[in-house]
Amino acid sequence: MNCKTFPTSSFKGILFLALLFTSFNQISAQEKDKPKKDQSNISEARVTGLRYICIHVLEIEKTLELYREILGFKLSNAEVFHGALEGMLNLKLKADELEISLSIPSPESMSSYKPIGNTNHNHFMLKVNDIGPIGDKLKKAGYVLENENYVRDKYTFFEGPNGEIIGLSSW
Repeated sequence: MNCKTFPTSSFKGILFLALLFTSFNQISAQEKDKPKKDQSNISEARVTGLRYICIHVLEIEKTLELYREILGFKLSNAEVFHGALEGMLNLKLKADELEISLSIPSPESMSSYKPIGNTNHNHFMLKVNDIGPIGDKLKKAGYVLENENYVRDKYTFFEGPNGEIIGLSSW
C-alpha cells in the first residue's frame, strides 16, 4: 500500500495511539522516579481544622455590636460556668460552621481581668485527629501544657512562641 491509497483516518488513528502509548510510558517513568511516600505518615497525628475561637470580653456592648450586628453571628448557646470559673458567662455565637465563644467574667471578678494576658479566655482551639502524640511532641519541644490529662480529657492549652494561647481538642 502506498501513501496515496492509505486512508487518512487510519493514519490519524495510528498516530493518536502512538502518541497515547508514548505519553503513558513517560508518565510511568516519572512515577518510578518519584520518591515513595512514607506510609507511616498517612495516619500521623495532625491538625484537621479550627474548632472555635474564644474571646475574653471586657466591653460587652461593643463586642455584641461587632459580632452580631456587623459580622452577622447568631447566638447559639449561653452557659454560666461553675467551679474555678464561677459565674463566668460564655456566649457561643455561630456563623455557618465557625463558632466564637465570648467569655464574660462575673461582675465580682471583672476588675481583676486585663485586656491582654494569659487568662485562657483569649484563645483559638484547633481540632486534631489524635491529641496524644501531638501533646507529647509539644512537651518534648519544651511547651508547658495546661492540662496534663490531655489524652483522657481530649483537650489542652499551651502558650505559643508569641504569647498566643492555643488549644488542642480531639473531641
